[in-house]
Amino acid sequence: MAITANSASNPTMAPSRRLEVLAFVTRTSGQDVRLCYQCAKCAAGCPLVSAMDLSPPQLIRALQLGQPELALGSDALWLCVGCQTCVTRCPCAIDLPRIVDSLRVWADAHEHAGAHSDILTFHRLFLKSIELTGRMYEIGLMGGYNLLSRRLFSNTDLALPMLRRGKVKAVPQRIQALDEIRGIFQRAETLRRAEEVSLRGAGRR
Repeated sequence: MAITANSASNPTMAPSRRLEVLAFVTRTSGQDVRLCYQCAKCAAGCPLVSAMDLSPPQLIRALQLGQPELALGSDALWLCVGCQTCVTRCPCAIDLPRIVDSLRVWADAHEHAGAHSDILTFHRLFLKSIELTGRMYEIGLMGGYNLLSRRLFSNTDLALPMLRRGKVKAVPQRIQALDEIRGIFQRAETLRRAEEVSLRGAGRR
């Protein structure tokens, strides 16, 4: 199976860095890519495969071949919406969205997002909204995204009609169990910092 991706944004990695990425993905996703035998059932059911430069089995194949830079440089990595269709179809029960999430975390930490940085910006703002209010605050998300992506007036014509119809709230609504939500984020941050320390130690070795 031929695999091509945006090599300009992800030049060939050093062998030691490749091993780092593969070990990170295996550890954080809990998935064994060696189990995949390329039946392509995941691609047959994926609703976004036609928009991807690498199909789901090609993403996994890049990891099997020890070339994670191909997956990190692909558009497919950022187009996956985690619908779980591939998981339900996989005869080996491989959870591809978990693998994708692990690769995204690596890309974020090592500045591999490149042309997909706007997607990463949206992701961060979404999570920040959940952390601060316990739910989605659409007006804040849209305003923050437009500002950080430098698309100041994108979709602003939709804001007033949606406010009038009560589709979105002008003021954020906080849930009662907000302390529990923030506790989840604090634990996640602790795990992230521990992972960073582990990765730095592996890099020095």
